[in-house]
Amino acid sequence: MSKKWTRNTAAMAAILSALCLSTNALATSEQAVADENQTTTQQEGMRFEPRNEKFAEAHAEQYKSWKATQESEEIEDALEGDPNMVVLWAGYGFSKDYNKARGHFYAITDVRETLRTGGPTDDKSGPMPMACWSCKSPDVARVIDDRGEDGYFEGKWARLGAEINNAIGCSDCHNTGSEEFAKGGPALQMSRPYAERAMETIGKKFEDQSRFDQQAQVCGQCHVEYYFTGPNKSVKFPWDKGTSVDDMEVYYDEIGFKDWTHGVSKAPMLKAQHPGYETWREGIHGKNNVTCIDCHMPKVQNEDGTVFTDHKVGNPFDRFEDTCAQCHTQTKAALKSVVATRKASVLEMKLRAEKQIIAAHFEAKAAWDAGATEVEMEPILMDIRHAQWRWDYAIASHGVHMHAPEVALRILGTALDKAGDARAKVIRLLATKGITEEIQIPDISTKVKAQQALGMDMDKMNAEKDEFLKTIAPEWDKQAEAREAKY
Repeated sequence: MSKKWTRNTAAMAAILSALCLSTNALATSEQAVADENQTTTQQEGMRFEPRNEKFAEAHAEQYKSWKATQESEEIEDALEGDPNMVVLWAGYGFSKDYNKARGHFYAITDVRETLRTGGPTDDKSGPMPMACWSCKSPDVARVIDDRGEDGYFEGKWARLGAEINNAIGCSDCHNTGSEEFAKGGPALQMSRPYAERAMETIGKKFEDQSRFDQQAQVCGQCHVEYYFTGPNKSVKFPWDKGTSVDDMEVYYDEIGFKDWTHGVSKAPMLKAQHPGYETWREGIHGKNNVTCIDCHMPKVQNEDGTVFTDHKVGNPFDRFEDTCAQCHTQTKAALKSVVATRKASVLEMKLRAEKQIIAAHFEAKAAWDAGATEVEMEPILMDIRHAQWRWDYAIASHGVHMHAPEVALRILGTALDKAGDARAKVIRLLATKGITEEIQIPDISTKVKAQQALGMDMDKMNAEKDEFLKTIAPEWDKQAEAREAKY
């Protein structure tokens, strides 16, 4: 008997029996039926069990190592470290708040606490769509399986806040309801249908790939570039023309997509997410079939000699003998020195590109203020768009200095070129408006000063977030606890 048939039959029986009741009683009965249907389905077995602790006994070592991702508890403010980014993302959520990534354990906490998701007061308010949960929890796969993609994506981020409460974990990557998983096998799966479609777009149908490729693909469900599309702001990967920065730039330009309009220059901007899968594919590791798992989730032994996959996703140097040393002959110190040099090179190019792009933004503003037309500004704004897209793509790919430093340096070099093109054009335009002196940039030497220069009311944003965390978020937790008690 199918779950769908069971739910529908139970619902019809309850509705017919309720016809003799009062209006108020009918409403109560319908709610009871809905709750009973959900409980029945859950007792029969969900395809996606979102509670990671349910696997703590059967997969003890994996669960324990996953839980150890909570050790990365320190919050590092990336905007404090590089205030330039406040201006580069002017008018977009990342100018409010951007912290460096922590362990999977904190996925729900961090997305709730970031200023980017605002301080919604009900399920219809707030700045962000439901799609912003998509990489944060196995509950996402559960909800999509239950309601369909449209049923998940529609509406604001706060709409299903009480449904998305378990951090990134087992059912995101494993078919936890399968016989293979019950017997200790990996049972890898693509739990996000939009990611599965994207892989097929580039000729990488999941079922047809080797286990090594599948390992990278399950990570690539989230560690990728994506955008929100359609009336429901559904997630889509921009891979229709390929997975390089150039391919995706052409794709975005052809469909006329922009993430936002820049708050200073009015350029139609693109925000790169975290294209780790794409840059890995282009780099030396990807080309040699060295996958995410090899470096970030190696096979290790416990005290009893049992071999298992370490789920404490983190820096490969923390487990050097189990990761880097499996291929590299250098000592840990020597290899760390090589990586540090490459990281410094990427950082230098990053900062050089930022300086030029920021100047272009303020020079474009000066041109608008001087009366420039949209026709005059269009080629300048497109150069700014392309320059910052490439800068962002390179720096948003976490660990690119290890995955593919040569790719990052090439992309940052093209970002510099594009920014130079934009500045040359806008300076010539300014000259036609009688402006030949250097355009002054306000003091953006700290995060606070940069946000002030943009006129951002950070006190208001922080107050709204604090109120949300004190009122709405605890109610979500109560509702989630009550729901899960019926599983």
